[in-house]
This record gives sequence, structure tokens and C-alpha cells, in this order.
Amino acid sequence: MATLSELLRGRTTLPDHDIEWLQLLVGDWQLVADLSFADLVLWVRSTSERWEAVAHVRPTTGQLVFVEDQVGRVADEGRTRDLLSEAADEQRILRVRHVVVTHEQAPDQSVREEYIPVVRGGHVVAVMTRHTNLWTTRTPSRLELTYLATADALCRMVTGGEFPHSGAPTGLRRGAPRVGDGVIRLDVDGIVTYASPNAVSALHRLGHLGEVVGASLAQIVTDNVRESYPVDEGLPLVVTGRQPWRTEVVAGGTTVSMRAIPLTEAGQRFGAIVLMRDVGELRRRERELMTKDATIREIHHRVKNNLQSVAALLRLQARRLPEGDARAALAEAERRVGTIAMVHDQLSQGFDETVDFDPIAQRGLGAVVEVSANGAPVHTVTHGSFGRLRAEDATSLAMILSELVQNAIEHGLGDAGGEVRIAIERLADDRGQPMLAVSVEDDGKGIDPARRPGSGLGTQIVQSLVADLQGRISWEGVVPHGTRARFTASLRPVT
Repeated sequence: MATLSELLRGRTTLPDHDIEWLQLLVGDWQLVADLSFADLVLWVRSTSERWEAVAHVRPTTGQLVFVEDQVGRVADEGRTRDLLSEAADEQRILRVRHVVVTHEQAPDQSVREEYIPVVRGGHVVAVMTRHTNLWTTRTPSRLELTYLATADALCRMVTGGEFPHSGAPTGLRRGAPRVGDGVIRLDVDGIVTYASPNAVSALHRLGHLGEVVGASLAQIVTDNVRESYPVDEGLPLVVTGRQPWRTEVVAGGTTVSMRAIPLTEAGQRFGAIVLMRDVGELRRRERELMTKDATIREIHHRVKNNLQSVAALLRLQARRLPEGDARAALAEAERRVGTIAMVHDQLSQGFDETVDFDPIAQRGLGAVVEVSANGAPVHTVTHGSFGRLRAEDATSLAMILSELVQNAIEHGLGDAGGEVRIAIERLADDRGQPMLAVSVEDDGKGIDPARRPGSGLGTQIVQSLVADLQGRISWEGVVPHGTRARFTASLRPVT
């Protein structure tokens, strides 16, 4: 399904700054829906001069109106289209009470509809409709009255071009508070005029045991913040409701996330709401995960160090042997251990069990060329990218690549040197699972008829590792001369 940005760019002539404004609104309008206990639908005039719905949100605090998504709906000839046009042309909120909805999405429901112009820079860029299900005639509670009054204030701010707040921070940590987590209403002086039960409970967990309504929220928080914890510089702005900001307070053995939304009328602030949520358990789990990640990285670091120690011991042992097969075998073992160590070195620098394999491949190629070329001029060329791989796949693939390149240099190019070309292609199998197709090609003397490919220890290791990756490998001659090894490998999905 198309994104909001794609819908707006494809169906309207709105400039980029108006599209950005509507994206800000939709990014924050769950707040309005929850305070309103109502569905919200965003309508724009399309290039064909029709009103089309491009976004829809349902409340999490009350009964919804529309079961089916309204995105893509076109306002037909009649009342809805006329009211949308009237609200946009007159730049005022229109209310239609006790409308009986008869369409299939919400049959036989009594619904109150409101048409709210979305204004930016003095002109209307869209119309937001608010649909409230009038499911009961009981007297609303103080919580509901406070929420509805706050929602009405936010809707007036939308029409006045004062909401959403373009200066509000984005990309914040998980656990941002929502209406259901706790709401506090402040007056212009920062005095609490209403606090929902969840908000009162959150303040109690911070250590405040007195009355909340009638008290200064700034005083409540200040009295309970521990001096040993750093205080966010945005805290005064949040607890007084002066700026649209977010912060976290650590006190009483827990952490409370707070978000302020100033309420304004004609540019004058008359109060604010503060959303708050106890995120102590969430932050504790995040700390545990960070500790676990650090432990995993430390393990990879130590494994890398141990493998490098093993490689150094093999190198020392090889120096004590005369030139011959035994010394060559130890040198190859040292190189193989070093290849595995490179993978763990890369894993020790990341935060998960996946690695960007391309740097590992380049380091491995350089090491193999340095060890195997024996002074011969060898040039390597790589086409394509391996991308990110799971640690298990990366270890096997590093070994396969190292062995194939070494074989190409030692048995293909020999003392004359030459070029080794590696081509990588990311594929997907019939089930959509990721795969790799890799070829290692040299421009050397070609396959020796007296030496069957796959008969040496290195190529036997390669065949075993390729089989573990549920792949296949083959060798073939290259015209006019040279050898090409091709293999495929099934990869574990990277999440």
C-alpha cells in the first residue's frame, strides 16, 4: 500500500512543505483520536478536484466507528463533499450532530461528525474529520470531559495552524507516553487542574504521596528527583508545559517518561497537557539487553584473541621446521585460523549476530594474496556485494573464499602472477530465501588434467562447507585460459 507521502505527491499538487506538515499531523494525531474517543480521517483535494481520504486512525480509548480503513475513499456527491468544501472555504470547524451512518462499514450507528480545516501558513491544506460513536447517553465522567475539552483545544489549534508542533523532537526512544498511560492537565502557571488515575499512579511511583490536583507539577517532580541522577535540560520545559518536549525522570526506583503539549489560542498559551508513562521495567530490560550485547561482543573479542594466539603458536612451530610439506601444512592451518579470527573481530565491533561481510572479504583477500603469491604480481578484482550475513554463514563463507582464492593463486597463476576476479550475486530461491552465487576466476594456465579439481585438502574443506550451506560447487575452464570455480550458498535470513 502507498505511503502518505506517495499518496499526497501522486494525487495532489501540494508543495513539499505542506506535505511535510500533513506528515507531522498524521505522526501525532493518535493523541487527538484518543482524547476524542473518535476516528479521524484526513481528506485532501485531488488533482481531479475530488475530496479523497489519504489517512485514517482509530482511537485506542473508545469504540471505533469505521471497521474498514477509509484510505482511498472518495467523497461522493452530497453532504460529506459539501461540508468538506464549506469547512475548507470558510476555514472554520463544522459540526453535524446525531448523524445516522448507513454505509456498510458502520451500519445503524449514531455518529457525530466534525469537519476541521488543517491550516498551515494561513491557507487550508486538508480537512480532518472527527467521527464520534454516540454509543451511550450516560453522563460522561470528569476524565472524559477533560479529554474531550483537550481534544477540542487541539482541533482548534489545527485550524489555527498551531498544531502539530514543528519544533517537537523526533526519533525518540521507545516507550513514549500515550493518552492511555496517563494524562495531566496544567494551567498557564503549571498548576495541575486534572490528573488521570494512571498519571497519579506514575507520580506515586516517583515518590510523591500527596495531592496532585492543585499542586505544581514542577515542584512535585523536583522534590523527588535524586541528586545522584543526571537531570535532562529539557525537564523544566516539560513539567511547566511551556514547550512541546519530552524527557525522562528517574526517582523512587523507577523511570517515568513525560511529554508536554502546550495548548494555545491565537498564539497565546493558556495551559498544557503532560502525558506520562512508567517505563522503569522497559528501561531495565533495555539495560539487560545492552549488558547482554556487551557480553556477546566481549566473547567474540576473546575468541578472536584466542584464535590469534593459536595462529601465532602455529607460526612459531612452523619456523622450527625445515622447508617442506609439514611447514606448508602449518602455514595453511595458521591462515585458516586467522580467517575465522577475522569474522569474530568484525562481530566484536557490532551490536548483533550479523556482519557486513564485504570488509571481511577484502581483508581476507589481502591476507591470502600476501601469503600465497610469494612475490608474484597478483591483482584481485571484486564485482558485487556480499551484504550483511549471519555469523554462522560468514565464518563458512570466509573459509570458502580464502581456500578458493589461495587455490587460484597457487595452482592457477603460479609464479607468473596474474589476476583473480571474484563475482558476487545476491539471489532468492523458490521460497524467497536469500542465496549467494559466487565465482572465483583466474587467468592462469587452466585446469591441470593430471590433477582433478577437488582432490586436495583445501578443496575438500570447501566442498564440505558448501554442503553445510546447502549449496553446490563446480570448476570449469575459461577461454582462452584460466579456471573458474562457481558455488551457491543458501543463507540464513538477517533479521
